[in-house]
Amino acid sequence: MSKKDYERFLFKVNQLNQLVKLINESPEKYQLITNCKTHEDVVELAKKWGYEIGRRWGES
Repeated sequence: MSKKDYERFLFKVNQLNQLVKLINESPEKYQLITNCKTHEDVVELAKKWGYEIGRRWGES
């Protein structure tokens, strides 16, 4: 894993941790996320909330 990939990895972990905190603090957001049927649905919803969780660390 390159340094750049590691930084992307850390960024994604940070985004996911922030997203989990947001969902845990909001029953409405919890309901929305649990209604998602696919990975793409989750990624798009997270994006609407300001989080970038779709790209994998090895992708450009």
